[in-house]
Amino acid sequence: MLHILQSAPPSASDAALRAMFAARKSVFVDLLKWDVPVLEDRYEVDQFDDLHATYLILSEPDGSHLGSARLLPTMRPHILDSLYPGLCEDALPRAPDIFEITRFCLDRRLRAAERRAVRDTLVTALVDHALDHGITGYSAIAEMGWFQQILAFGWRCRPLGLPQVVDGAMLAALRIDIAPDTPGLLAAAGIQAAPAIRDSRRIAA
Repeated sequence: MLHILQSAPPSASDAALRAMFAARKSVFVDLLKWDVPVLEDRYEVDQFDDLHATYLILSEPDGSHLGSARLLPTMRPHILDSLYPGLCEDALPRAPDIFEITRFCLDRRLRAAERRAVRDTLVTALVDHALDHGITGYSAIAEMGWFQQILAFGWRCRPLGLPQVVDGAMLAALRIDIAPDTPGLLAAAGIQAAPAIRDSRRIAA
C-alpha cells in the first residue's frame, strides 16, 4: 500500500508515519551510524521533518514498513542548501516545482529480491507523484554506491558537481528531471512497480 502523507512527526498518530520513523532509526542510526537526532530512542527525526515535508510510504497491509522517502520543497531550507551547498558547482536547484528527495529508506528485514521490488516501486511512485503534482525535477544527495544505482535507473539524471569526501563518505549531489516520458524510460531500464506492493493509495494532508 502506498501512503502519501504530510504531518509533524513529534505528535504524529498515524501508524505508517511511526513505522517509517522507526525504520529510519534502524537503518540510518543503528546500521549506518549516522549522527542524527533520535526521538524517544525509537524514531529518527531531524529538523526537516515538519509540516512542509511530504512522505511516500510503502507498507504491508498490516502497516509494517517496506520503504519510504521524504520530499522537501527547495524554496524552503532543505538538506542540500542548508548542509551541503558545496556539492554544487553552480547555483543550487531551487524552484517551486523542484523538490529534494531525502531519507530514501528500505526496511532492513527485506530479502534481496524484496528490496529490489520495493526500491523499484518507490522510485516509480516518486515519478508518478511528481507528474501528478506538477513537479518537474528532484534534487538529492547520495553516497557513491547509491548514486551509481540512481544513474542506472534510466531517467534523466545528472551530477551537480564533482563528488566530495564529507565526514569520511564520498557524496555527490544530483538532479533528476521528470517529464511525461520518464515512466517509459524507467520501464526500459527494468524499473517497474510491483502491483502486489502498490495495490492501493491513501493520501492525507
